[in-house]
Amino acid sequence: MIIVDAHLDIAYNAVCYGRDYTLPAYKTRRLEPYTLNDPGPATVGLPDALIGRVGLVFGTLFVPPAQRQFSGRETEPRYRDAREAHDQALRQLDIYERIADNHARVRLVKSQADLDAVLATWGPDTTVTEHEQGIVVLMEGADPILEPKQFEEWYGRGVRVVGPAWQATRYSAGTGASGPLTPLGHELLDVMANVGALLDLSHMAERAYHEALERYEGPIIASHSNPRRFRDSDRHLSDDMIRLLAERDGVMGIVLFGPFLHPDWRTGERRSLIPFTTILDAIDHVCQVTGSAQHVGIGSDLDGGFGVNSIPAGMDTIADLWWLTGGLRKRGYSEADIEAIVGGNFIRKLRQSLPGSA
Repeated sequence: MIIVDAHLDIAYNAVCYGRDYTLPAYKTRRLEPYTLNDPGPATVGLPDALIGRVGLVFGTLFVPPAQRQFSGRETEPRYRDAREAHDQALRQLDIYERIADNHARVRLVKSQADLDAVLATWGPDTTVTEHEQGIVVLMEGADPILEPKQFEEWYGRGVRVVGPAWQATRYSAGTGASGPLTPLGHELLDVMANVGALLDLSHMAERAYHEALERYEGPIIASHSNPRRFRDSDRHLSDDMIRLLAERDGVMGIVLFGPFLHPDWRTGERRSLIPFTTILDAIDHVCQVTGSAQHVGIGSDLDGGFGVNSIPAGMDTIADLWWLTGGLRKRGYSEADIEAIVGGNFIRKLRQSLPGSA
């Protein structure tokens, strides 16, 4: 059994904050002096992830638009037009390639063969020193794609998952900006379907979400979206949206950001207001709405503009995701369902989308 985390902004953290993913989170904390404009103490590092059996992650290409200063840092990657978005995202893709090239325990997952190779290192006859982590590249917000047809170039470089929206993009209405897919968005979905890419519905406005479910014939996920039962906003999914996702055999990843788990929580305040069991509550809600454990996983978004002071009590680093297995076991989930929730469901979607070889 391994953990799959379907949403980590690893390259964004490298560009914006100078963070080295290969360092333990505690070492990153010691290296960083914090101010009120910083995200908070780091929770993510490759050594922590490997200790917690996080064997597969979806690493994002995330570039916010210039009008939305997300971090407050001058080093933040931002864009004013498609070309700037393209160049900034390409810089982040280079970071993932360098991590994989320079670290023997990291592999970019572009194919079924790559996925099999990573999973084999977690087999029952392997030792902890043999475990590898696979990184699947996910583009969060499609504006780096210069035109729909150009996605084929990104796919050739290894991008296997695309979320058309963050806020509104040239392809889709998004968080805080209601509306449909744009004509370019319709074209992009057609190109993605032709190559078999995985579509990420997170951040898509509700109308665009419904359009994508109806139009896209390929596999679908919502990498990091919570039930609106825990935070009622257009950023998250209503029960009806969750049911429709399940009807398409989709999977949604639970986000561990405090304000996405409790409507009254504010950063740095009363962390105890969100106990670790709230994550289990969110997972259980999706299982109850869909009638099975086949449509929920983890999309933590850890270090996605927030730090340890903004995650549920009882958690310190990404290694603590492993404690979800015990929590689900106490709630009566079977071993097969636990394995599906913490990793197997997202692996299933990769099996449906990845080519046989790169």
